[in-house]
Amino acid sequence: MHSTLVAQPQKLSGALRDVKVKHITPCLGTEFVDVNLKEWITGPDSDAKLRDLAITISQRGVVAFRGQTDIDEVLQKQLAERLGKLSGKPDAATSGLWKHPMCLARGDDPDIAKLDSKVQQSTHWTFEEGMPRQSAADEWHTDGCFEVRPPDYTSLRMTTIPPTGGDTLFASSYELYDRLSPPFQKMFETLSLRYDCNTLAKAVAASDKPYPHPRGAPENTAFDFNVVHPLVRTNPVTGWKGLYAGVLFAKRIEGVTELESKQLQDKIQRLITENHDLQARIQWQGPGDIVIWDNRAVLHAATQDHAGLGPRIGWRATSVGEKPYFDPASVSRKQSLAASA
Repeated sequence: MHSTLVAQPQKLSGALRDVKVKHITPCLGTEFVDVNLKEWITGPDSDAKLRDLAITISQRGVVAFRGQTDIDEVLQKQLAERLGKLSGKPDAATSGLWKHPMCLARGDDPDIAKLDSKVQQSTHWTFEEGMPRQSAADEWHTDGCFEVRPPDYTSLRMTTIPPTGGDTLFASSYELYDRLSPPFQKMFETLSLRYDCNTLAKAVAASDKPYPHPRGAPENTAFDFNVVHPLVRTNPVTGWKGLYAGVLFAKRIEGVTELESKQLQDKIQRLITENHDLQARIQWQGPGDIVIWDNRAVLHAATQDHAGLGPRIGWRATSVGEKPYFDPASVSRKQSLAASA
């Protein structure tokens, strides 16, 4: 079956064979233990280690490194870009680091975004006045899903954290697909989802400093942030199918009625929120913690529970991937693991 794949799955070389790891859950998440990530980025066998790191991220969805305080913005940008380049993805030659459309208006380096809780709480945490928030289900998303070529790998490095709170949650796109019954899998493979980030489009239209150049790929130039992607996506690094469907920015499923779209989107949201065994929760333990994930393999959600607990500052560098596609020759994670057992 692999002989007809658009992209051949990448195989681990063994460069990280002797590194100690701790799996966060059975189906996703791995923490690398007692590792100096700077040496992986700058050492003589750097390409082999970073290539195997990229493959591991794509297989496990998300990985964590603790206490990497000697990683700065320059090294983090190098890491993010090289993970994308070394992982064998289609269109690698024309992809770079993703630029947020409002990076210049925020005063950011276009290639790395500063995430500051003070700014986020004043602009994003707007709840119905006087009422408690009762659901965070609409937080689940993949980064930059509103781009023609969205990001593949996202790296997030914390430099300042509150004493508690601000955990990041992840859900496995591979496992979401495997939770569907075969008839639903077949149906979902024929469908596409429209994304629409209207709030960002309005912010860009009102700004005198939108980023004027392609945002990490020549296709990422429009400012309407309205795109259509396949509902089931093949990850070229693993050859596995995943449900590429967040809640945030998801407008409607194409080619079906509005009612049918709502029913299917509600089903997807329930799959994400009602199956805690396909989720992993990353707790930020200290400065220098770095978490890297593959947006083709996981969805994620922020936990907005740390207002008033002190500053939370992080840096995000993100590489741009291929245009999402579904390859009929690809397999599910469950099928792949069963075949290799």
